[in-house]
Amino acid sequence: MSSDLIVLNVMGPYREPRESAFSYDYSVQRPDWATPQGVRVKVSIELELDYLKHSVLAIAGGSAGQQLRINQILLRAIADKKLEIADADGLLADRRDVMVGPFMDDLMPLFGQLDQWMKAEQHALRKTIKDQIGI
Repeated sequence: MSSDLIVLNVMGPYREPRESAFSYDYSVQRPDWATPQGVRVKVSIELELDYLKHSVLAIAGGSAGQQLRINQILLRAIADKKLEIADADGLLADRRDVMVGPFMDDLMPLFGQLDQWMKAEQHALRKTIKDQIGI
């Protein structure tokens, strides 16, 4: 399915207060919208980041700086994919600011798509990490 959603800008990651999550703020627009809209995408540390990092990719070791950079790469990849999944699910169809939370509770059905993507992209993600960080 092709989307006419255009990402104009991305800012983050931000550590969410009182939540175990990071977030990215996307500025998105469609050709028929007069102005861009904001979308905040939250990535759960335990459910999404740690699951990808430890269960799917089995990444261990590295200095604190290397682990920080790995987290940045994986967080952005997860957030980008979650934005794509939310758009395909129709969550971004209306002209309004939207928050896409962690794929749990009401959004748990979308986690299956994220999980499939994680497993399909594990070799590409490992290669990115090896090329950029050396782990």
